Amino acid sequence: MRKVIRNAYVISPSNNFEGFADISIVDGFIEMIGDVNGVEIDEEIDATGLIATPGFVDIHAHLRDPGFTHKETIETGLKAAVKGGFTTVCCMPNTNPTIDNVQTVEYIKRKAERVGICDLYPIGTITKGEKGEELSDMRTLKEAGCVAFSDDGRPVMNAEILRKALIYAEDLNVPLSLHEEDLNISGDGVVNDGKIAFELGLKGIPNVSESSIIARDVEIAKSTKAHLHICHVSTKEAIEVLKKAKMDNVNVTFEVTPHHLSLTDEEIKGYNTFAKVNPPLRSEDDLKAVHAAFSSGFVDAIATDHAPHDEESKRCTMQKAAFGISGFETAFAVVNTYLVETGIIGLAEAISLMTMKPAKVFNLNAGTLNEGQPANVVLLDKKAEWVVDRFSFVSKGKNTPFHGKKLKGKVVKTFYRGNLVYSEGE
Repeated sequence: MRKVIRNAYVISPSNNFEGFADISIVDGFIEMIGDVNGVEIDEEIDATGLIATPGFVDIHAHLRDPGFTHKETIETGLKAAVKGGFTTVCCMPNTNPTIDNVQTVEYIKRKAERVGICDLYPIGTITKGEKGEELSDMRTLKEAGCVAFSDDGRPVMNAEILRKALIYAEDLNVPLSLHEEDLNISGDGVVNDGKIAFELGLKGIPNVSESSIIARDVEIAKSTKAHLHICHVSTKEAIEVLKKAKMDNVNVTFEVTPHHLSLTDEEIKGYNTFAKVNPPLRSEDDLKAVHAAFSSGFVDAIATDHAPHDEESKRCTMQKAAFGISGFETAFAVVNTYLVETGIIGLAEAISLMTMKPAKVFNLNAGTLNEGQPANVVLLDKKAEWVVDRFSFVSKGKNTPFHGKKLKGKVVKTFYRGNLVYSEGE
């Protein structure tokens, strides 16, 4: 069975290919990229005017299943993912039960296989129950299918626990993916510590809450060769710490979310709980520092931190509202609108940061259009303008600060292992 995507402008960062070409897919795998002629073709897809890229890779997402299926299920989450162009997703362990046991890993894998539209990789907990007290059996969890370890929204506050975890992670050749926040500093803060928080009478979370614990963990990581990955970096101070760590050859990588590369704490005006996220949306100075990090090539990956919530969790006071933004379905458009269209980075680099580079961070066989690889392909309309309507989201989580905003760039079709799993308007 051979199908050919015709007339697309192909961007394939893994082999430095960019240009007009056909993509030949045989039995779900990439056969070749080039001019496909003189062979028997069973199906042709006309991609005139569209850009073809590898399926996107998200190394930081919340699917809420098991335990919180009123917020999201594996099925609704993966349907939202492929609508956003993602064909590989890594799910965080803050489920109930947490991903600190083989049974939960197997449950997630079985459900993903039944849905069958996207590769799903579990991330195991660093500590049992994410309590920060006792290390999980990382070796057994890796053997069961976990590709990284994280306590997700809970920082590992005990430095000795983290040091031991890094030693074990080094032995297993897996990254630790850390939410960096000094809970003693952030306390019960709900938004960025700044002028707007003061005006609204809200408790702020200072930048130093993020940067100080990153500095601590970088120092701990220096004593090992373990791979330290920092989630959703949001502050100029944290970026400076990470730049120095990279120059000192510490094995550290970091990601930035679409919302932290595009929005500031201006979004919380009017007590907008849909803009409440942790780390919080920061200041204009922080946003400029994030943009400079992209321009300098310091950022290792773009990750959504897809965090769906039910309406009740957001339709309340800012103090009580849940942290999080539903991110799958707006990710490419936000990146294209705020990074590419503004000239901060080129489209090929943006695609690399959403495909090959995050796959490399977690050692995943994904994010490429190389011959012989699964045919996970996205067709994009870079010029399409649209207004975000949260009620049109496939995800159960309709919580987004982008509602009503005009974005440029749209996912038109998503292929997973050669099969069409999303088509705009269908």
